[in-house]
Amino acid sequence: MPFRYVRADSLEEVLDALSEHGDEAKVLAGGQSLGPLLNLRLATPAVLVDINRVPELGGAPRDEGVAVTVPAMTRQRDAERSAVLATRCPMVTQALPFVAHSTIRNRGTVGGSLAHADPAAELPTVATALDAEFTARSTRGVRVIPAADFFRSFFTSELAEDEVLVSVRFPARTSGEGTAWVEFAPRHGDFAIVGVAAKVGLDGSGVVTAARLVYSGVAETPYRATEAEEALVGQAPTPEAMVAAGAAAAAACRPPADLLGSSEYRQNLIQLLTARALQSAAESARRSE
Repeated sequence: MPFRYVRADSLEEVLDALSEHGDEAKVLAGGQSLGPLLNLRLATPAVLVDINRVPELGGAPRDEGVAVTVPAMTRQRDAERSAVLATRCPMVTQALPFVAHSTIRNRGTVGGSLAHADPAAELPTVATALDAEFTARSTRGVRVIPAADFFRSFFTSELAEDEVLVSVRFPARTSGEGTAWVEFAPRHGDFAIVGVAAKVGLDGSGVVTAARLVYSGVAETPYRATEAEEALVGQAPTPEAMVAAGAAAAAACRPPADLLGSSEYRQNLIQLLTARALQSAAESARRSE
């Protein structure tokens, strides 16, 4: 189907186009998800708004002390190589090498992946695990949306039809906190069947003071295993405690079945990968003290 192409050169032009065309418009960032959807006629916008030349949406990740702000148009490959993110928000750089292939990450953007809201993708799961905040703009004003409220369903985010994602703010790692990303995929570069984002906080005696476990590929949004998290707090991060947390997370989740595996298969992966992720996160936490 034919569509009108709008090449925006400023954020104001983007917002005006989205305000005028509403749900008839699609935003083109890196195009690594939208391009295939257009080719397959699964997306048929009347207007395509290209934001690649909008200076307000680009730039490098910015260290702001307690957090790192990543502009929406930051390429995934640039974020993967960012020393600021590696030091301050290492879970982001731990997960990014698993996003497709380097050729895809050269074009794909951090904001585009998050706005696409694919529950099998790495970045939405990482953002949920880190309690990231999303800044959205429209002609009506600015909204800051917590990650816990941003992902609503399969490929559906909290963004309104006239809003564009401007940036995402990742809280910085604190002393005694460690993170890890672990996933299992049929091949490197494929979407993971199950992915796990783990965060562990330890006190001076090595006891868990906080834990976060969020999963990709097992629900219509990134899935948080709150019962497993709570069971870890107050314990030493022993192998037995990690295995028990994995079992609790698997028991509480009812993943969908598809051609890649049954629900029970995904539950087994949750249990196995959780223990691995927690072990890596605990080791990272000990190094950060």
